[in-house]
Amino acid sequence: MIRLLERLGVPRVLMLGFLAVAIFMTGDGFELTFLSKFMVDQGFTSSQASLLVTVYGLFAAAGGWSAGMLAEMFGARRVMMFGACWWIGIHLLFLGVAIPSRIYPLILGLYALRGIGYPLFIYSFVVLMAQHISPSRLASATGFFWTCFSLGIGVFGAYLPSFIMPVFGEYRTFWFALPFSIVGTIMCFLFVPKNKVVKGEGLSRKEQLKELAEGATILVTNRKILICAIIRIINNLLLYGFPVIMPLYLCTTHNGGINIFKTEEWMRIWGFVFVVALIFNTFWGWFMDRFGWVWPMRWFGCAVLAVGSVAFYYIPQWFGANALMMIVASIIVGIGTCAFSSLPTIMTLYAGEGKQGAALSAYNLAAGLTTFAGPGVATILLPVIGYGGVCWTYAALYVLAFVLTLFIRPRQPGFDEHGHRIAKAKNGTAPQDDAVPAVNTVSEESIGVGVAAAEAV
Repeated sequence: MIRLLERLGVPRVLMLGFLAVAIFMTGDGFELTFLSKFMVDQGFTSSQASLLVTVYGLFAAAGGWSAGMLAEMFGARRVMMFGACWWIGIHLLFLGVAIPSRIYPLILGLYALRGIGYPLFIYSFVVLMAQHISPSRLASATGFFWTCFSLGIGVFGAYLPSFIMPVFGEYRTFWFALPFSIVGTIMCFLFVPKNKVVKGEGLSRKEQLKELAEGATILVTNRKILICAIIRIINNLLLYGFPVIMPLYLCTTHNGGINIFKTEEWMRIWGFVFVVALIFNTFWGWFMDRFGWVWPMRWFGCAVLAVGSVAFYYIPQWFGANALMMIVASIIVGIGTCAFSSLPTIMTLYAGEGKQGAALSAYNLAAGLTTFAGPGVATILLPVIGYGGVCWTYAALYVLAFVLTLFIRPRQPGFDEHGHRIAKAKNGTAPQDDAVPAVNTVSEESIGVGVAAAEAV
């Protein structure tokens, strides 16, 4: 297994860090598939339930935006520990104080604040990946990163609660998240290495703030990175939108819900998205490094997810409580969600040398905003156009992302300007692309601000 991971470009010094990400995200994902239904069962409206996840996503976006730069300036392990301890502390207040109080503003505020924690943990680890892994192998290695992420937040984070909840109830199930988050934090402290380069050393506070702000300003000054960021936001709309609306649509009668599945059945159906992601996160990273960065994203990402968006709505209408058909829809969504592995590499390429850290922060900001936009669409549109209208809105946004991919044409190593693979020379090596050396031969410090992880989930 160790040798297989090394072939994917994962150095031994980071392997236990990947495991820490998987374990920590198991805790973070525990309530994802049933929180909205729990809130409705407590007497809150479906709009209040979706707003809770929407605001959480907004704060997660702030955490994601700042994670890359903070990790570079102050050390990734230090920022990971801060994010993990923040998450654990706020989670205790959320469960012990906010939920029992039934005071919605308090529930909303504490849950939103908890959203800052997990992006600081996982996206800071990405900085270490960029410093320890060769750029030529980074897409493959970051595919494995998202496999670990999916294993935590989606597989264990969905399936474990589906068995725990019928025995202990929804509220007590929330508490089972803590052991996983604590173990992930301890593993981070013991096994995650320090930065090779810490940019913040020697910088004034003003210079540090300037570095941090550049992660947002680059979206204004670099149109290509802005396009990539919009695609990244659209990428995971279903991953964060469906856990909000589908438990209400499939398991209740609220807002026209059809109430044909039990909550634990829905959780197991949705878990297949992440089971598929375990394979395809790694597969797409490998595939794109060898066959092209953009066209798989366009056809297997955007187009497939447009189909998956409406499939989740119509399959129950056409086939009733057919779990097998719903699993097929989950597989479609899982395959499509993973097919964006090349986006962070493309963004750092467009940023140019010396700006990779800003590109990383922009990517993380977009990754955080998708956790806001997915449930945000549902919060705004669900009372107006219902579940079907929300699903069609998601599909339309994936069509928009499909069109946007036509405007990004990065010069990929080993490919010509038209995206065609350059034939290998007789000695078995591909000719060097004149546009590539700036990315592949950057200094160690530049690599330290380099390539973010691809999403999946």
